Amino acid sequence: MLISADLVGRKYDPAELGIDISDSQSIITASQRPPGPTLSQSLASLISRSQSLACSYAAVNTALGGGLPRGHILEISGPPGSFKETLALDYARIFVEANEEVIFIDTQNMTSLATIKKTFHNSSAATDYQNLVRYTHLHTLPDLMLFIHNLLSEIHAKTGLLVLNSISFPFLSHPDIQSSKRTALLEKIHQVFLQASALNNLTIITTSQMSTKLLNADGSPGNFETGAKAVMAPQLGSTYLPAGRSYRLAIVPESRTTGQDKVHSDDI
Repeated sequence: MLISADLVGRKYDPAELGIDISDSQSIITASQRPPGPTLSQSLASLISRSQSLACSYAAVNTALGGGLPRGHILEISGPPGSFKETLALDYARIFVEANEEVIFIDTQNMTSLATIKKTFHNSSAATDYQNLVRYTHLHTLPDLMLFIHNLLSEIHAKTGLLVLNSISFPFLSHPDIQSSKRTALLEKIHQVFLQASALNNLTIITTSQMSTKLLNADGSPGNFETGAKAVMAPQLGSTYLPAGRSYRLAIVPESRTTGQDKVHSDDI
């Protein structure tokens, strides 16, 4: 299984994102150093909320340089049948076992409450995980954007992880959306993700389907007439991912038990 990950390096303009200069300075400062402890934080809590997170899959940890840093964004993409939802649930288990709250949003009925229950069957949090998992269905693009608009107010002191399962699906349900409008919506998600991760230390995981992209022989975008090769790429592109805080993990199964995982840059 090919598993690889790259740190997205796209720069952003605070004015373009609609962020005040004072707010942008706070975000930049928060993103450059870990937040200091508060009087109410225990030493164990402080340590746990500043470390990288190692999941149950060694290949993923290797691709991420040892683990997923807290307060960062991980996009997991792959074709149907890859274990992207299973991986997202594994990270959810890690947070719940650390007594932290998880917001789990499903947009395509890919992860049911029964599946979540199965994830915690042999977990140390098997008896009380329901108190720490906020599970919601959002199936339309307006519903998704309303959630994004209100996200910062939904983050509590114990909230450690947001999982947006099948984030690409609501966009696919609106194929007639204008390109400029689509870009504006993705930029809004980018802005909120940046604020939530940098200021609230929220770790964010998204899953996405992959689409086929045709390339000419020189690597430029192609079409069915000029394309020399086809590559698989995440459906939403990298516009919604904050620079310097986001990893893109592509999972490519080769058989039922083998495949590749690759962290790729945003020019793929």
